[in-house]
Formats: sequence, structure tokens, C-alpha cells
Amino acid sequence: MSAVFSPPPAALPTDKELVLKVIPMPADTNGNGDIFGGWVMAQVDLAGSVLPARYIQGRMATVAVNEFIFKQPVRVGDILSFFSSITRVGNTSVTVEVEVYAERFTDQGRYVKVTEARLTYVAIDDQGRPRPVPKHNAPG
Repeated sequence: MSAVFSPPPAALPTDKELVLKVIPMPADTNGNGDIFGGWVMAQVDLAGSVLPARYIQGRMATVAVNEFIFKQPVRVGDILSFFSSITRVGNTSVTVEVEVYAERFTDQGRYVKVTEARLTYVAIDDQGRPRPVPKHNAPG
């Protein structure tokens, strides 16, 4: 009989902002019964866009997924918490880090880090061309 791997509990980050909470449902599963990685990626993209939107104040587009690490599977019914922080504000772009923690439905109050990612968003004009990030919105 094999033991089921259970990662150690993780502390939620205090240096990032909670930007999204969501519960994946059965329609979001793959053939193994875990949540599709693509579904998780879409949620990370949404969560990652929250903080840049404050600086960009207008249209923006995801231009890069610089890093994306799936650390643990996400399961149906997990309560996912997405934490984000801005790591760089450029002339036309904003880069963010996103960490995702699962609170297992059957083990509430215990968190497991399931995903971490770094994404870059670019401010765009009405024609879809890069435009400057307003300087008065940059972090101080």
C-alpha cells in the first residue's frame, strides 16, 4: 500500500495582495480528475491583471508568461486564493508575480501552495499599440 504524498502546510504570503478567490468545479477537470492546467492558467492571468490595471488605467494585454510552475495538483472543491505583487513597472509594461494557494475542501484552514507565476502586461491604446504607463501611477 503506497502512502499519499501530502505537502507541508504553507503560510499565506504577507507581502502580496489577495486579488482573487475561486472554487474549481467538476466541469474544470482533466481525465485524471484534477483541474486542467489551462483553467488554472486562465485564473492566474485574471488575478495577475488586477494590480497592473491600477497603474495602466486603460486597455492592456498579457504579453508574456515569463514563468509558470505547477507545484501541486488542484482538486475539485479546493478554495483557491490568488496573491499578487508588482515586481517591475517599465515604460509600457508591468510585471507581476502571482502565487496560488489551495485550501483543501476536506482540510480547511490548511493551505498548500499549488502554483506560482510571473506575467507581464503591456498598456495598449485603442489600436492595440503599446502606450506609456502613466508615470503618476507608478509605485513610489
